Amino acid sequence: MGAMHGRGVGGVGGGREAEAAEVAEVAEVAAGAEAAGAAGMAKSSGENGPRAPAAAGSLSGTRENLAQAPDAATADELSSLGSDSEANGFAEHRIDKFGFIVVSQGAEDALEEVPLEVLRQRESKWLDMLNNWDKWMAKKHKKIRLRCQKGIPPSLRGRAWQYLSGGKVKLQQNPGKFDELDRSPGDPKWLDVIERDLHRQFPFHEMFVSRGGHGQQDLFRVLKAYTLYRPEEGYCQAQAPIAAVLLMHMPAEQAFWCLVQICEKYLPGYYSEKLEAIQLDGEILFSLLQKVSPVAHKHLSRQKIDPLLYMTEWFMCAFARTLPWSSVLRVWDMFFCEGVKIIFRVGLVLLKHALGSPEKLKACQGQYETIEQLRSLSPKITQEAFLVQEVVELPLTERQIEREHLIQLRRWQETRGELQCRSPPRLHGAKAILDAEPGPRGALQPSPSIRLPPDIPLPSSKAKAKPLKQAQKEQKQTKASGHLDKLPAPSQTTAVTAAGDASAPQNVTLKDPASQGPVCQDSAPQDLAHHCSQESLTSQESEDTYL
Repeated sequence: MGAMHGRGVGGVGGGREAEAAEVAEVAEVAAGAEAAGAAGMAKSSGENGPRAPAAAGSLSGTRENLAQAPDAATADELSSLGSDSEANGFAEHRIDKFGFIVVSQGAEDALEEVPLEVLRQRESKWLDMLNNWDKWMAKKHKKIRLRCQKGIPPSLRGRAWQYLSGGKVKLQQNPGKFDELDRSPGDPKWLDVIERDLHRQFPFHEMFVSRGGHGQQDLFRVLKAYTLYRPEEGYCQAQAPIAAVLLMHMPAEQAFWCLVQICEKYLPGYYSEKLEAIQLDGEILFSLLQKVSPVAHKHLSRQKIDPLLYMTEWFMCAFARTLPWSSVLRVWDMFFCEGVKIIFRVGLVLLKHALGSPEKLKACQGQYETIEQLRSLSPKITQEAFLVQEVVELPLTERQIEREHLIQLRRWQETRGELQCRSPPRLHGAKAILDAEPGPRGALQPSPSIRLPPDIPLPSSKAKAKPLKQAQKEQKQTKASGHLDKLPAPSQTTAVTAAGDASAPQNVTLKDPASQGPVCQDSAPQDLAHHCSQESLTSQESEDTYL
């Protein structure tokens, strides 16, 4: 299909027309070889999952397969099948735990398995974090980062990506927005381009194997909605695999808002018309490579290989079309938590281990051999455990990336002038996104722990609040003095304690507030003593209301 309005991803294989891309895609299934698709994006699905066999001349998994159905009865029979993979003749093959159609037993057994007990423990920890997300992000963000490096449990990965990216907050802030965009007709110039790209996205995954299946329909909805949400940006081919990966883990509406966050917060400007941001990051990557692997940097400089020839697809697709699927998911777990720093680290690790030693450079005598070396990376380099360990240990910080960004931006302005596309600032990970866009919080409702009786006036805001004990003492004295006014005579009043304690000594005299003389004596009548006992209990109950 060539470069879409100058925004097709220029992969290492070069561009070609849509018809040639489809023919090449069929040929690569039959021959089992890797081939570049439209603008280098439609690489073989063998990189992302086990490869399924196809008979010679078969178009299984492509748009033409269902478009050339012999009659309506056959179409009805296909539509009645239970899954997209069954509709394309893959029902007899097994599906791996990621949803890809597998052929050989070795391909599935080679995957690393987390012990079930460990997996259950991680799920419990992640459930606690997700249920108390704001608290964890505010006080224990480092712990979240460590758990993302260990890998998010598959059962919670989609939900965790929504929390980490801020997509959940976006959805809450824009209720009904996706449905509104989904009902809109869309721009015809984008709809045709999107539809032609649908069957190229992971054609051997059970969600996207069938033309018109639920996976392709949701992918079309998400990409169309984004062109309406950001009409000035439109659609770029590299957004399709990003959206497809998200749809494998969450519904269409949630996937749309996560895509928005990736395009606007994690990788701003990557999918703009001039692709200036990706070119700038290519220069940043090449400059950082000099510190990480001088040998690889020197070789690429001597061969005069532009970074765009090998890093464009890596960065724009977040390695979704480059690494084994288990490695892709681990990289995305860290990417959502820590930001574009992880993409830079992965790129530097791949370059270092592919071109970072004289022995490996012996097979890379020219530009073509070097590019082929980067296209066909060694399985040892891309293996999940090895790659994640190298990425975690690589000393590259956000500050280094931003400092290098300023340097390369200044050089860009000196040589090419000002950037034509003004992208929003890049946010480095979940913590920065949450600080920039805090989620909605419910209004705090007053819930006092101390309940005052209705006859006690509340202190004004200007007056100083009296201590609790002093307020209690004044209240009891007020009640005691009010009761004494109703007694027959001061000489007949029974002694009561100032604190209202029922167990206080009985031979205690209470001074009259007016005369400051003794009020109660030991010769008090029994009925008056009973009355004072009730007053003492009343004071005790009043104290309990505060305690």
